Amino acid sequence: MKEVIMEMERYADTNNVPIIDVESIKFIMKYIKLNNVKKVLEIGTAIGYSAILMANASLDVEITTIERDEKRYREAVKNIKKCSLDKRIEVVYNDALEVNLAGYKYDLIFIDAAKGSYIKFFEKFCHYLNPGGVIITDNLKFHGLVNNKASIKTKSLRGIVDRIERYIEFLNNNQDFITKFYDIGDGLSVSIRKNNEK
Repeated sequence: MKEVIMEMERYADTNNVPIIDVESIKFIMKYIKLNNVKKVLEIGTAIGYSAILMANASLDVEITTIERDEKRYREAVKNIKKCSLDKRIEVVYNDALEVNLAGYKYDLIFIDAAKGSYIKFFEKFCHYLNPGGVIITDNLKFHGLVNNKASIKTKSLRGIVDRIERYIEFLNNNQDFITKFYDIGDGLSVSIRKNNEK
């Protein structure tokens, strides 16, 4: 397993595939253990790195992870099989906003996909949370650019940072959730529903 994870880190580095920061995934794995998380939904599989590590946090965890890029999807399936986790990790090849998860509920939803769609992802998938469930979002500092807009060189990067700022504002103003922000890795938020009877 360790060999496969190191191989994935090298692959991500060589092929410029963004994978989760080590400190961030440690935080999530600890959260899974401490809160007895059983069902996880991940938006944005990439090559399966974070899904594999989340599955390693506890033998009881089952993960559904969604990826829309075909090459990354295939790579993720291959890596998950190599780790013998294909019984506990299901990879869905689709655009997350097109996926219908009617009947499914999750203890933890992890958003780590297209930054411009964070609000849409949150609004769609918060309905699939179990009582006491949580939504964790990654990359809220976006390589330090969110707090340092003066250093942004391109219009497209500025657009991404603007969207992340709108998402942070959306979380802060969301009446149904209490969100805590953590200065871990590339910036994480943890959103817990206020009234779990909903």
